[in-house]
Amino acid sequence: MAKLHLIKLSVGSKNVESMADWQATRRAQTEDGLPRHVTRMWPRRADEVLEGGSLYWVIQGLVQCRQRIVRFDEVIGQDGIRRCAIVLDPEIVRTTTAQKRPFQGWRYLQPGDAPADLPASRRDEEALPADLSAALADIGVL
Repeated sequence: MAKLHLIKLSVGSKNVESMADWQATRRAQTEDGLPRHVTRMWPRRADEVLEGGSLYWVIQGLVQCRQRIVRFDEVIGQDGIRRCAIVLDPEIVRTTTAQKRPFQGWRYLQPGDAPADLPASRRDEEALPADLSAALADIGVL
């Protein structure tokens, strides 16, 4: 079991599919072809996250999926500033939806607070519209 996860907004994504499309572009990948997200801050608790942790993605105000974190790579930008690339497993695992207010950067997420993975029988279902998912999550149905 993971010791610690991260949670992050997928800014600009309309749904899980649009996020996956972005990750499939060369610009969003490491040299070995894995998807990555580059961020300013390096996790101080990186060792705990790397013990099976995932990055939970908030899309349109809802946690909708996660990806296992493979490693953290150092990236030096054209401006000379050191950044952290969160390197991800390409498999996107859909989760139950949970509302999340906007925040900047990433946050730690305790395993007990992480949304559950959808059962295998539901993973191929078409996602509900974001506003309907939000409304259902708000009343505790999802």
